[in-house]
Amino acid sequence: MAKILRFNTSTKELKYEDVPEKYAVLGGRALTSRIVCDEVPATCDPLGPFNKLVIAPGLLSGTSAPSSGRISVGGKSPLTGGIKEANAGGITSQKLASLGIKAIVLEGKPAGGDWCGIKITAAGAEVFDANDLAGKGTYEVTAICRERYGSKVGVITIGPAGEMLLPAAGVTNNDPEGNSSRYAGRGGLGAVMGSKKVKAIVVDSPGTFDAPVKDQEKFKAAAKKFAKILQDHPVTGQGLPSYGTNVLMNIINEAGTLPTRNFRYGRFDKASEVSGEKLAEVAVARGGKATHACHPGCVMRCSNIYPMPDGKVCAPVEYETAWAFGPNLEISDLDVVARLNYICNDVGLDTIETGCTLGVLMEAGAIPFGDGKAAIAALEEVYRGTPLGRLIGSGSVIAGRAYGVTRVPAVKGQGIPAYDPRSCKGNGVTYATTPMGADHTAGYAVTANILSVGGKVDPLQPAGQADLSRNLQIATAAVDSTGLCLFVAFPVLDNPEGLPAIIEMINAQYGLSLTADDVMALGRDILKGEREFNRRAGFTSADDRLPEFFAAEELPPHNTRFDIKDEELDSVFNF
Repeated sequence: MAKILRFNTSTKELKYEDVPEKYAVLGGRALTSRIVCDEVPATCDPLGPFNKLVIAPGLLSGTSAPSSGRISVGGKSPLTGGIKEANAGGITSQKLASLGIKAIVLEGKPAGGDWCGIKITAAGAEVFDANDLAGKGTYEVTAICRERYGSKVGVITIGPAGEMLLPAAGVTNNDPEGNSSRYAGRGGLGAVMGSKKVKAIVVDSPGTFDAPVKDQEKFKAAAKKFAKILQDHPVTGQGLPSYGTNVLMNIINEAGTLPTRNFRYGRFDKASEVSGEKLAEVAVARGGKATHACHPGCVMRCSNIYPMPDGKVCAPVEYETAWAFGPNLEISDLDVVARLNYICNDVGLDTIETGCTLGVLMEAGAIPFGDGKAAIAALEEVYRGTPLGRLIGSGSVIAGRAYGVTRVPAVKGQGIPAYDPRSCKGNGVTYATTPMGADHTAGYAVTANILSVGGKVDPLQPAGQADLSRNLQIATAAVDSTGLCLFVAFPVLDNPEGLPAIIEMINAQYGLSLTADDVMALGRDILKGEREFNRRAGFTSADDRLPEFFAAEELPPHNTRFDIKDEELDSVFNF
């Protein structure tokens, strides 16, 4: 029977609890957000004793459902001050689900300075002394834990940034090869884990696909059908398996929505030098991999393994990261991008937030645009905990205040990712209105705006964008609860058999009879709860707005502005 594992970091009490009936058919984001809404005071200090860190595998994780190894990490965000769910690949979601763990909840706050870890096996869970791991980067911590506990373990950990409670710190876990780079990066949840003085959680499961399934035959048939749907779609069956997520670089650049030089332009004339095609060419030439699966059972294989000149490996360089450290900073050297990526992975920072922050520093003149060496040197200051390093780890909004920069691309305190909202207006609506702070994954309107997936909505015109974002936010909240990779949305939007196949898998696993309406109702309920938490935390409609320069400045080459009216933004959640 599934259990919730609670660790009171104040008393060091570690205990298993039965799953309450109201949580029985929740997973991933649905469960992390529900527990946070139920148990965390909305006005609490995110780094204080009343916040909680919740880690939950998805509903389908631990089964043979294709690409179902995503894990959700939730809590009150130190970066936004609102509710947060951050989502990652890697191997720990499947292992936790295979051990029957519905969620891990870290609560309380220890009085002393000692660090601890948690080891979870089929025999139970125990706390161990982790003082020897403190101060170490995530790659070293993961390597040590795999040496001590076995090469197949999953390791959830934070880097020095999380230990320093920096608001841009993330929570990472490893891929099958042991690379500590699968990040629940956004929103500063690594700082929440650091505030609990938990350095690592080691998950040792003898199986990967051992989560119980009530109707095996129906499940296998639905999983086989869904795998074929993924493989037959041009995005999930061809584009992503060929060049990974960075296949988007040239596409988004051609569309004129690639934010360049801290969101001044929509195209970068050297985008091809940091594109997925170029990355694949270099990675393979150096003995790496153009594509790679971040967890067992993934059929899309959108990750990659990029060997760097110093012999270290960055796995992966994702599109949003390549943008953040490439066009955003006017850097066109893939090795510089990979190095900045690697430092973030090791020190434990969200790459998107860090790229936005470095863009603000360049806007201020503290670092020249295009100067990769200076960017690397500045980011390495985080390891040392210098004032500059701590500033970089505190995010783009705080950096803007420190340097007197008003051109800060952020919503609710969180940096805007790799699609300019003036020429991809559906994403702009998502950035403005999602409870999560600016987050492209919360309602990925690039589908209909740019890729013509699930229909077509003109990215340059305001018409239809609020409806597009609303529908995608509802669907995404539901998908984030299943453990399925967000990229399954591409074939689901285009193939009428996609969503029914997902529902068939859930029904077969849990013995349910859910309908499509039930799944959409789940998505709406998640968003309602998250919005209510933020309302109690003090958020108003004024927080559902983009920075004013997006409305005031035209974006070349289309020379468009963000012109979605406030009343349309305020209507997104009128359901």
